[in-house]
Amino acid sequence: MSMIITKEAILGARQFKAISQFKAITLSLMIIGALVITYTPAYARGAPDSFADLVENLSPAVVNISTVQTVRGRGGKGRPALPRVPEGMPFGEFWDQFRDRVEEDNQPREARSLGSGFIVDADGYVVTNNHVVEEADEITVITVNGDEYDAKIIGRDSRTDLALLKIETRNGPLPFVKWGDSDKSRIGDWVVAIGNPFGLGGSVTAGILSARNRGLDGSTYIDYLQTDAPINRGNSGGPMFNMDGKVIGVNTAIFSPTGGNVGIGFSIPSSDAQRIIAELKEKGRIARGWLGVSISPVTGDIAESLGLSIEKGAIINRVFPDS
Repeated sequence: MSMIITKEAILGARQFKAISQFKAITLSLMIIGALVITYTPAYARGAPDSFADLVENLSPAVVNISTVQTVRGRGGKGRPALPRVPEGMPFGEFWDQFRDRVEEDNQPREARSLGSGFIVDADGYVVTNNHVVEEADEITVITVNGDEYDAKIIGRDSRTDLALLKIETRNGPLPFVKWGDSDKSRIGDWVVAIGNPFGLGGSVTAGILSARNRGLDGSTYIDYLQTDAPINRGNSGGPMFNMDGKVIGVNTAIFSPTGGNVGIGFSIPSSDAQRIIAELKEKGRIARGWLGVSISPVTGDIAESLGLSIEKGAIINRVFPDS
C-alpha cells in the first residue's frame, strides 16, 4: 500500500505542530506564574522602634520580692559551748579568740534575698517562684513606686517551682497583667523580661524566644521556654512578656558557667503556670494522681527477654495493693 503526501497535508502538520508548541509554552507560563504568585519568601521582621510604651504599661504590675530567713548557726542545735581555759595557760589568748569566733558562728542570723514577681489580680495576688519564698520567715512585696506590702503565701508547688502570694491593697485595686498563650508563641518572636536582677528593681531586657520544650535537671513536670533576653540572679519569678503585653512565661533559671547571663535563660510556659496558679489559688496546693504502680523503661535486655522487636515504652514491675 502506498501513501500520497500532499502539500495541504504538510501545511496541516506544520500548523498542528505550531499550535502544540504554543499550548506548551502557554502552559509553562501559567505554571511559572502560579509559582510566582504562591511562593512567598521568608523575611525577618524588623525590631520594634521602641519597647517604651509596652514597658510603661507593664512595669506597675511587676514587683520586687524581699525575703528574710532565720539561718541557724553552723554548730547546730544543742551543741555544747567550748570551755574556757584557766588564766595563765599557754596560748590562752588564741584559744579565747577561737572560742569567740565559734560561738559567733553558732548564733542564728538573718539571711536576706531578693527576687521578682508580678501581680495577676487587682485584689493583690502575686506570682513568683517557689525557691524565692520557700524558706522565708518574712516576705515583702515592693512595687515600682516604692510601696511595700507584707505578703502571705497562699500556696507553693516545689515540683513546678511556682508560688502564689497575697498582699492586702491599701488604695484600691492594684495594676495587674494578664496571661498569654505560650503555645501560640513561635521561636524567633520578640520577648521582654522585667525583674529585679541583683537588686536593681525594674530592670528591662529584651530578646527572642530561642527554643521550646527544654528540660532542666531533675524536672519532669515542665517543658521550659528558652530565651536570650538577659536574665540574672534576682530575675527569678519575674514575667516574660510577648509583644501584646501578655505573660507567656515565668523566668525561673539560667544556664551559666559564670553565674551571670550568657544568653540562655529558662521560663515556665504560661500554659503550665496559669493552670498551677489557678489550683494554688483555689486549694492552696497541687493534687497529683498516683497510679499505684512501679515502672521501668524497656531496655534492650528487657525487650530481648520478652521477645519484643522494639526498645521503647515502659514495663510495669509492680502493682501496689488497694491502689
